[in-house]
Amino acid sequence: MKNYDLIVIGTGSAMNYINPIIDSNPNIKIAVIDKDEPGGICLTKGCIPSKILLYPAELIRELRTAYLFGIKAEIRDIDFIAIMERMRRITRENIEAVLEGVTGNPNINYYHESAEFTSPYTLKVGDKKLYSKMIFLCTGSKPAIPLVKRLEETGYLTSDTVLQLNECPRSLAILGGSSIAVEYGHFFSAMGAKVTVIGRNPIFLPHEEPEISKLARMKMSEYMKILTNYEAIEVKTEDNRQKTVVAKEKNSGEEVKITVDEILVATGRVPNTDILHPERAEIKTDVKGWILVNEYLETSQPNVWAFGDATGKYLLKNVGNYESRIVYLNAILKEKVKTDYHAVPHAVFSYPEIAGVGMGEKEAVEKYGEDRVSIGLKFFEDTAKGTALKIKDYFVKVILHVEGKQILGAHIIGPHASVLIHQIIPLMYTESRSVEPIMRSMDIHPSLSEVVTQAFYSQLPLEQYHHFMKRLELDD
Repeated sequence: MKNYDLIVIGTGSAMNYINPIIDSNPNIKIAVIDKDEPGGICLTKGCIPSKILLYPAELIRELRTAYLFGIKAEIRDIDFIAIMERMRRITRENIEAVLEGVTGNPNINYYHESAEFTSPYTLKVGDKKLYSKMIFLCTGSKPAIPLVKRLEETGYLTSDTVLQLNECPRSLAILGGSSIAVEYGHFFSAMGAKVTVIGRNPIFLPHEEPEISKLARMKMSEYMKILTNYEAIEVKTEDNRQKTVVAKEKNSGEEVKITVDEILVATGRVPNTDILHPERAEIKTDVKGWILVNEYLETSQPNVWAFGDATGKYLLKNVGNYESRIVYLNAILKEKVKTDYHAVPHAVFSYPEIAGVGMGEKEAVEKYGEDRVSIGLKFFEDTAKGTALKIKDYFVKVILHVEGKQILGAHIIGPHASVLIHQIIPLMYTESRSVEPIMRSMDIHPSLSEVVTQAFYSQLPLEQYHHFMKRLELDD
């Protein structure tokens, strides 16, 4: 058995504070274990490679709007393999950089193998046993595969394997209606594929504000077919090697058949604890297998910490990075810092982009009551820059506590939403969460950022806000 001062499982966010840990204790011995390529899901299979692909898709869509501005432009060819190879080259370079970091450090022993607990604080890695009284579990997650008849034998892609494609399918069915499905729907349809998104939830992008989900569906339906409240029940292989998805509408029972070249499964993610066997280490999980932690990110086994996707709370890289700092402060510096998720930001890098932070309207009303919540609303087209860019229908929604003038949440749909939301995020991390700094500050004029500031000056009572949304057919 090999003894270590610290065992780290996962090479994503778990590696953020390894250097400070070593700097504070030059004699520390650390085991770093990862069954996959080093770098974590985000760098090797998720956020980074997918966003490298999405930028060319965004360019294609922007070029196709050139005629609106008196510009005659033509896209003569889309070199799909060049786009994919660029993504893979950058990904390889990133992986190699992480690999050099874990193999070139004398304080670290790197194990490129699966790990499983055999008892508390003891892990089997290949033919070796490792022991440490301090363990970091940043084990990530993997694509969830739905139980659909003949799906396995017919074959499918996931967010992992889709990155290996060398040819764009002429047609693609995507199972799932959340961010991964939407982003890849945007990418492949821009590349020229005929895309059908099949979501089992009755709401498209169900985690977004309802009116944003409706507008997103309206806009994205211009470049891909979107089905909601449909359950894929069977997949068949046709004589010409195409694949047919049979999906049933969950209320009416009506069946539709979608025949495509490829199927992409994007129905969520599940934990990796079936490999890890945390129960052998007396580490508790929930019924789905996500590792349970307290507000300090410590598991049920003292001095074993879990964060990132492993806990199943927020499957976002920015949350994993935040949590890695909490674990560093608590496990290494022996502080008692609680996690705080009141302002977790997210974005969907679709066309249009969507971004949000903090509470949704429903949550705010449930907590504070209708009479204490107001909505700030501004449409891009009602700003000078929005007019210049011919942006129509997109908006900023800010959720405010009326009495305290606090920012409770914000949601944006439109160009550069993932950038614009950052005008609001820092304010939500101040003690007061006050609207004053943004309302008293000056925006460059004309700039797109004005749409965010002006939303704070355009506050409406809930009833008036929803009346307005109904007129736009974005509210029931």
